[in-house]
Amino acid sequence: MQALAARILLLWGVRRAGLAVLAGAIGALALPPFDIFASMFVSFTLLVWLLDGATGDAETGRAGLSSSFWTGWFFGFGYFVSGLWWLGNALLLEADEFAWAIPLAVLGLPAVLAIFYGLATMLARQVWSDGMGRIAALAVAFGLVEWLRSFIATGFPWNAIGYAAMPVPLMMQSSYLLGILAITPLAVYVFSAPALLGTRRGAWPGLLLAALLLSAHFGYGGYRLYVAPPMEADKTLTVRLVQPAIDQSQKMENTDRIGVFEKHLSLSAAAPEDGKPRPDVIIWPETSVPFILTENPDALVRIGDVLQEGQVLLTGAVRAEERGAGQPPLYYNSVYMIDDKGQILGASDKIHLTPFGEYVPFEDILRRFGIEELISLPGGFTAAASRAPLKLPSGIGFYPLICYEAIFPAEIAPDLAGANAILNVTNDAWFGSTPGPYQHFLQARLRAVETGLPLIRVASNGISAVVDPYGRVIDGLALNASGAVDATLDVSSDPKRNIQSHLLNFWLVIAAMAVIALFSSLGFIRRTN
Repeated sequence: MQALAARILLLWGVRRAGLAVLAGAIGALALPPFDIFASMFVSFTLLVWLLDGATGDAETGRAGLSSSFWTGWFFGFGYFVSGLWWLGNALLLEADEFAWAIPLAVLGLPAVLAIFYGLATMLARQVWSDGMGRIAALAVAFGLVEWLRSFIATGFPWNAIGYAAMPVPLMMQSSYLLGILAITPLAVYVFSAPALLGTRRGAWPGLLLAALLLSAHFGYGGYRLYVAPPMEADKTLTVRLVQPAIDQSQKMENTDRIGVFEKHLSLSAAAPEDGKPRPDVIIWPETSVPFILTENPDALVRIGDVLQEGQVLLTGAVRAEERGAGQPPLYYNSVYMIDDKGQILGASDKIHLTPFGEYVPFEDILRRFGIEELISLPGGFTAAASRAPLKLPSGIGFYPLICYEAIFPAEIAPDLAGANAILNVTNDAWFGSTPGPYQHFLQARLRAVETGLPLIRVASNGISAVVDPYGRVIDGLALNASGAVDATLDVSSDPKRNIQSHLLNFWLVIAAMAVIALFSSLGFIRRTN
């Protein structure tokens, strides 16, 4: 290990950049659908050794800003290209109009996101030391930039490092206690710990702390899943998830809207499997209704005809809001609640719109260059000012998250507006048979574990599932599967929620790691002097 670390430390130029890109790409193997958890240990160990060799100022011993930044940037570029290449698939659906933008999605976005990781390594390298302190410094820096990535420029925290530490329910439970933001710096520390074997200095205290953190991670998961009393539940709800698996290009051509609508109705009307209860709620995916419902009363009548007495339909649809004569309507990406009489009981609009998918940021400038959103509506979608919970006639409440809103823990209000479950409707058909739908599903599952609420997730094409508050899949439909599945879940009328302290936990973890990094750095400077 020491010989290998020494060889990596001495790399420079193209070889250094190439190994940094490779290290980031190896780390992406820890993401779904591969879930090779161990790959992150290789990835961050290589990153630490590369940073050990970052050249700097001989007088101060501090690493140069340029060398340390570019090491992290190349690492991030490899990680994000390998983890997000599938974004280009959405642009292929209308290749004649958007093919020119594929390099921007596949290479441009990763290049921008990699800046965050370049800033992380640059920051960490300024308090670098010779032992566990440098591992703690890297953990602090990555924790801070992942926090920044969650809200800067509306935020895009997709594939934050912490998700790599939670591929299965046993390893997800720590997020209930701490939250994904606090998990990320702890994960970076543990993933980086094997690098200590390459230098030996301060290895055993650092490795011992990593072993304790990893043991606590697995131990708490085992305790919560198999020892702790289960969460109380006093109500049951049977839901039908409708996943039509309609090709996205067919929906975009907009030539068979009636056929698309009828397929949803047909799957909704099917009799339950033998022995299963009739569903209380039927759920369709995001924007599954291919027209404006309020302008098509016949469609509401058809829905009322299909629903049995007492059943409710929750469906994604575009909602239009008229603004008066001479003004174009505002369009919202919404979830409607419709009863068995075809009446709209309520609606909830999307708050966090997808850049370039539902709106064009810096619209006045970018539209001059011909840049349009993927979903063509006059003026694009409008973001709602607040999130409206959906309350069923039975009193059970859903907290609606539309599409990629589920990747933002901060989108979930501390009180969850009295919700008994999270509802996530999405349209992952944009991304085809790529890692994208699997990554999206993992992040949505973690919202269930973090909040202690069950998750009901319905996608137009993968992955639809009912997930319990521990992240375990009760039932669902795989990617590319067309059909409907009924699942019964237990809900609590007064669920115990545990997200109020997650941001505080993040700052406590950052502070603890920063203390280790600073004390180690100061000690190293004194020894050097």
